[in-house]
Amino acid sequence: MAREGSHPVVIALAAGEAAVRRELRRLLEDAPGFEVVAEAGDAESAVEAVVRHAPAALVLHLDRPGDISSLDTIGGVRQASPGTQVIVLVTKDDARFVRHALHAGAAACVLDDVLGEDLIQAVRGAVAKTLATAQPQPGPPPDDLTEREFDVLRLLALGHTNAEIAAQLHLSVRTVEAHRAHLQQKLSRPSRAELVRYALDRGLLHGTEDPARG
Repeated sequence: MAREGSHPVVIALAAGEAAVRRELRRLLEDAPGFEVVAEAGDAESAVEAVVRHAPAALVLHLDRPGDISSLDTIGGVRQASPGTQVIVLVTKDDARFVRHALHAGAAACVLDDVLGEDLIQAVRGAVAKTLATAQPQPGPPPDDLTEREFDVLRLLALGHTNAEIAAQLHLSVRTVEAHRAHLQQKLSRPSRAELVRYALDRGLLHGTEDPARG
């Protein structure tokens, strides 16, 4: 139950394991202003839940491929309820997977071993973004990225490690790490997932090819 406010943020959650669902419900219901209205244990039930309740957000724990972890679930939820933001919990900091999840329609990705406040902030941010897009928005602020920062950002978003980026750009790993830290500070994107989201939102990967795959 929501603890404050007359209009709580309505949330559904989906996870393959009952213990995970219980923990997610506890975390979300302990947060002021949230109300969990539905739980789902598989992809089909997740879609049914968002169709029935049209929640502001679905917290989706991606566990094992072929179970509820199918990325198709994200697209199915977004198609069934376009107003529902999907927050994905992932098991490791994998930029390629994060990129695929965001392409599929996820609003944010959060590591499932650092939940708590990270999850709450991700849900609030996703819901706030929905409300903001309903209003006319000014153009994006100038980013003032250097050419080298752009190259590092693009390769990070494509899923390359610091060592791989260093090899491709003929830099030291320490220099790449410094560029990454500067990007996170400059763009106010403290995590790799948020840098990937930024690159996708700005279309920085459109028309580019992953050098490692080319």
